[in-house]
Amino acid sequence: MKIGDVAEASGLPAKTIRYYEDIGLIRPARGTNGYRDFAASDVHKLAFLARARSLGFSIEECRTLLSLYEDRDRASADVKALAEAHLRRIDRKIAALAGLRGTLAELVARCHGDARPDCPILDDLAGPKPAADA
Repeated sequence: MKIGDVAEASGLPAKTIRYYEDIGLIRPARGTNGYRDFAASDVHKLAFLARARSLGFSIEECRTLLSLYEDRDRASADVKALAEAHLRRIDRKIAALAGLRGTLAELVARCHGDARPDCPILDDLAGPKPAADA
C-alpha cells in the first residue's frame, strides 16, 4: 500500500506517517524503487498510534504502548500503570484549567465592559504598578 492509501485508511496525514517512520514508530517495507510499501499491520499500528495520541499520550508513551501491545507476554498491569500515570497528569491539568477559569471568570465579572477606560482585566494582567522613582 502506498502512503496516500495508508493516510486515508489510518486517518493520519502523510506528513505524520513519515514522521512516525523517521522516529522509528513504524518501519514499512521499501520496494526496489525505494517507495514505502505499507502492510495492513502498518495501517493497524498507525490507527493505534492515532487513537493513543488523541487520548493525549506522548510520543514516548505511544512507543511504550505499542511495544506492550506487540508483546503478547506483557502484564496488563504495565499498561494500566502507564494509563494511570497519564490520567493523573490529565487530572492535574484539569485542576489547573479550573483555577484559570475561576480567575478569568472573576475578572470578567468585575469588568463593566462599557465605554470607560478602566478595566480590571487589563489591571490584573499588568500586575502591580512599579514604584515611582524618587
